[in-house]
Amino acid sequence: MKKYIFFILALCSTISYAQIDRSKQPKPGPAPEINLKEPQRFNLLNGLKVMVVENHKLPKVSIQLRIDNPPILEGDKSGVSILTASLLGKGSTSIPKDDFEEEVDYMGARISFGSQSAFASSLSQYFPRIVELMADAAINPNFTQEEFDKEKEKLLTSLKSQEKDAKAIANRVQNALSFGTDHPYGEYASETSVNNISLADVKQFYRDYFVPANAYLVIIGDVNFEEVKELVETHFTSWTKATPPSFSYTKPTDPYYTQINFVDVPNAVQSEISLQNLVDLKMADKEYLAALLANRVLGGGAQGRLFQNLREDKAYTYGSYSSIGNDKYAQSTFRASASVRNAVTDSAVVQILSEVDKIIQKPVTEQELNDAKAVYIGSFVMALEQPETMARYAINLATENLPADFYQNYLENINAVTAEEVQQAAQKYFSSDKARVIVSGKGSDVLENLEKVSFNGKVVPIKYYDKFAKPTEKPDYNAAVAEGVTVQSVIDHYFKAIGGKDKIATIKSLLLIYEGEAMGSKIKTEERRTVDKYAQTTFMNNNAMMGIVAKGDELFMKQGTNKMPMPAEMAADLQGAMGIFPEQGILATGKAKLAGTEDINGKSAYKIEVPGTSIQATYYYDIESGLKVKEASIINIGGQTQNQVTIMKDYTEFEGILFPSTKSTMMGPQQVESKLLEALINKNVSEKDFE
Repeated sequence: MKKYIFFILALCSTISYAQIDRSKQPKPGPAPEINLKEPQRFNLLNGLKVMVVENHKLPKVSIQLRIDNPPILEGDKSGVSILTASLLGKGSTSIPKDDFEEEVDYMGARISFGSQSAFASSLSQYFPRIVELMADAAINPNFTQEEFDKEKEKLLTSLKSQEKDAKAIANRVQNALSFGTDHPYGEYASETSVNNISLADVKQFYRDYFVPANAYLVIIGDVNFEEVKELVETHFTSWTKATPPSFSYTKPTDPYYTQINFVDVPNAVQSEISLQNLVDLKMADKEYLAALLANRVLGGGAQGRLFQNLREDKAYTYGSYSSIGNDKYAQSTFRASASVRNAVTDSAVVQILSEVDKIIQKPVTEQELNDAKAVYIGSFVMALEQPETMARYAINLATENLPADFYQNYLENINAVTAEEVQQAAQKYFSSDKARVIVSGKGSDVLENLEKVSFNGKVVPIKYYDKFAKPTEKPDYNAAVAEGVTVQSVIDHYFKAIGGKDKIATIKSLLLIYEGEAMGSKIKTEERRTVDKYAQTTFMNNNAMMGIVAKGDELFMKQGTNKMPMPAEMAADLQGAMGIFPEQGILATGKAKLAGTEDINGKSAYKIEVPGTSIQATYYYDIESGLKVKEASIINIGGQTQNQVTIMKDYTEFEGILFPSTKSTMMGPQQVESKLLEALINKNVSEKDFE
């Protein structure tokens, strides 16, 4: 009997298949009907506006508080909002931090705060207590000197770690140059501004701006409106009524002509590029949806023109994207950006400019427009399942001057946008003739070609800025190199400083053992060298994790007993650093070049660059002492780039030779400082170490 059932099912499937013309693309069905439940509303006398959406499908509830203040200028105490956010939610004046957090965890709930917002979620059975805890933490914050000192130290440490981070530098400079540092969107927290902040400043910021005058509380989930009203009135009525101070600031403007603003980041392994211009776009504007679609076609994702050009076609980057902001209070920005290899920085700038210009000059294709619409429609429908989305929509309707049916008609309005309207939006909000192209990167690698960039028949001028967006002179990479200084003389000085050539010539083998800590584990490295062989093994808690061996033309990695050959070009590059000291190999290749000087921890150092196909290495030698103070390398494997930087200091003597007793290296996000345990000369190195 079963075989007949299967036969009938197969036959029906075949008949059904035959009735469909697979050569034609199916026509899209009608847009799904959007049923957004209208919130029930009430206001408190202190100004807090409350919206409630009952949804009894699941026993969950979410609470979102947003204070819709205009942009806040923090001035010489920039960073006070960051510290305020970090201190809010750490208990209240009546509940210590640990007890507060323990109770929230026990209920499986979440409570978090920003400087102008708060969020909570829980099972509905805990809703009354969560409302009480959230209100208590918001209205009676537990601002203690102890927690303030901890959070301030964390912020200062974070700023310190960003000092040489090309991406962090790029983000800071991009905002500062677009808006100006005297604008809320252009100012930035610095070590100086953070050190200006006291606990009293945090308390004053909270009193001024964490107020209910412009506050909206949206509660969505398995709740009863009358119960919500009673709870909110009980716990939020005591929130002091106040009106936040207002600011005035100069309206920023775009440059008069397209220009490159360059920031030199000597340790950057790639260039951060951002083409940007100011936009005056609000959600209520009639071009809003067309502007979103224009941005989507240009660089809103992997199907965008920027991604397809710079990644898929040119292989300049892992991804190139664009974004457009909207703001009812001030201007925002349109940006087209990419992180690219140093060697293609100039070409990437031209391609980004070209793609922006193209979408301004020519209408998008029907296929591009349909694809962009499909993405927005799909994202919109899927987002409706999230309570946070519903809360955001409710707040937007209340604050953005939108028509009441904005979201009910969202899909219909998206589908109605034409290619002509998309081009008009691009012409209004994107710019290729008054754009600011900000490039943060390694000037010694990219400036020569970047200065030759031309677009639409005109050379694009370059202006130079430091890491804090202040105008500066063009970097001069050979300014401090005295006449007669060469690669040979720098390395000779180094050899003399560590013990002398005669002493070095007696060394046939060398074993260096360093140990440090990372992520709670002991990390030990053993580095063995002979004149023509090299081996390095990394141990974690005394267990061998990984090794690398180079001998002759052979280069492989070791994990346990497994050997994995490395690319031939990498082996060739590593040959250039063979020897008891890598400097011996550097001199032998004849490829190294003296690339000027650089400040290392407050002292000038000569910089020697060694080019390579897979490994590009740079060595830094203190001008005064001759000692090596830093090694940096850029390693390219399978299209992926890795940056390795090691700082060397506190040289100590072993058998007449100086070695750095401390090495500091980044391991993921953590700085690992390793101490020299042993330096064994002509001992404990055998052929087995290189197998």
